[in-house]
Order: sequence, then structure tokens, then C-alpha cells
Amino acid sequence: MASIAPVANHGREHWNPVHALGAKVLSFVDGLGELTVFAYRIFVWLVSSLPRRGVLWTNLYEIGVCSLPVVLVTGTFIGMVLAVQSYDQFRIMHLESRLGAAITISLVNELGPVLAAVMLAGRVGSAMAAELGTMRVTEQIDALRVLGADPIHYLVVPRFLACVLLIPLLTVMADGVGILGGWWVSTQILDVDSHHYWFHTNNFVAPYNVFGGMFKSIFFGAIIAVIACHRGFHCGPGAEGVGRAATSSFVLSFLSILILDFFLGIIVLEGYYLLHSVFPAVM
Repeated sequence: MASIAPVANHGREHWNPVHALGAKVLSFVDGLGELTVFAYRIFVWLVSSLPRRGVLWTNLYEIGVCSLPVVLVTGTFIGMVLAVQSYDQFRIMHLESRLGAAITISLVNELGPVLAAVMLAGRVGSAMAAELGTMRVTEQIDALRVLGADPIHYLVVPRFLACVLLIPLLTVMADGVGILGGWWVSTQILDVDSHHYWFHTNNFVAPYNVFGGMFKSIFFGAIIAVIACHRGFHCGPGAEGVGRAATSSFVLSFLSILILDFFLGIIVLEGYYLLHSVFPAVM
């Protein structure tokens, strides 16, 4: 049987959109499989052996404490921007006294968790990918294996735990300063009564909204850590490979955050309806 040769055009292969699409799909599936196996190895180590306390504390400081300034500044100005942009629409409907409720519910449900995660992906995720990528290029990861240490347990698990444990706290802080920033602009610049701002905030925002945002942030932190460390472990050679690993880490983390936010938002909403049907007086 004659073999099927690629269509040639003056000595070069003819570009076929079907082949190109198939190659992209296969590459995506292959990358997703690698990421899944990588995440599975992280969870196996989490169950079997936690990292040393000294290594964990170092990562907690680098990921949590050092990220605090940018998260606080971002949260503050997002709350202020929400107040400025929403005021005219509420004033037209004579609902400016309810501006606090709109700002707070927007922050705790969506903007707080998502913005904290994006800041973490930009500042921490890219740095982790670049650091681990440099270790890959300089063969430090291979040296760990030669010394008998598992690189995932020693390098990845502490970073994963730090991201998962601290991003809910960063989210709460972003929510808090955003609410205060919105309150300051609403009362001091837009002449909204402070009593009404807090009264309607207390009436319209339930503790479930805050915990729902924190619940989503845990998954955001986990996917940021997994993607960033995976990109670092599988970066290309040289400085160009490290740069691409850092860039792809942020891009993939950002897209994953948005996709996860959609599905987790549905889960949180369904959970609210379920709890409301069981405990209507509490919810």
C-alpha cells in the first residue's frame, strides 16, 4: 500500500488548517495531562508529608506579607472607583443612600477575590515560575534529585500551601480596605450619609457573601501555585525560556481565574439557595 505523503509546494509542506487545529488540540491535551499529574503529585505529598516549618514560614512571608501592600492599594482604589462610577446611576434612581450595599456586595462577591488572585498571579506566580525556571536551567532541580530529595516536596509544596492559606486573608483585607475606600469617597466627596451607607450595607450583605468570596479564593490560590510551579519546572533553556515561563504563568493563571470564577460563582449561588431553603431565618 502506498504511503500518504504530505502535500508539497515547491519543496515545502502545504499548510493544512485541519492538521494545525489537531496539533493545537493534542498540545493542549498533553499540557493539561502534565498539569494534572503535577497537581496529583503535590496532593500526594500534602497527604503523606508536610514541608519543614522553616521552609514554610519563608514562603508564607514572601507570598503573604510581601504581597500585602499591592493588595491593599488595589483594594482601596477599586472601592473608590466603584463609588465614583456608581454614584450617578444610583442618584438618577434616587437610591444613592444604598451605594454602600452595592460597593460592598461587588467587592466581597467578585472583585475582592478576583483582584487579590490577579495580584497574586502577577507578583507571586510570575516570580515563582521565574525562580523555579532558573533552578531548572542551572540544573539545581536535578541536583536535588541526586541528593535524594524530591523537588516537588521541597520546592513546590511549601509554595502551594502558602498560596492556599494566605489568599483568603489577602482577599478579606482587599475587601475591607475597598469598603473603607468606597465609604470615604461616598461620604466625604459624594455627600452620602454615613449612617445610610453602613445601614444598607449591613442589611444587604450577609456573612455568606464574605465566606463565598473566601471559598473561591482558595481555589484561585491553588491554581496559581500549580500553574506557576509547573511552568517553572518545564521551562525552556536559557533566559528566554525563563522569561516565557514567567509570562505564560501569569497568562494561564489569569485565564484560569476567570474560568474558575464563573463555575465557582454558580456553585456558591446554588449553595446559598440550598442553605436559604433549609435555614430561611438565618440566611
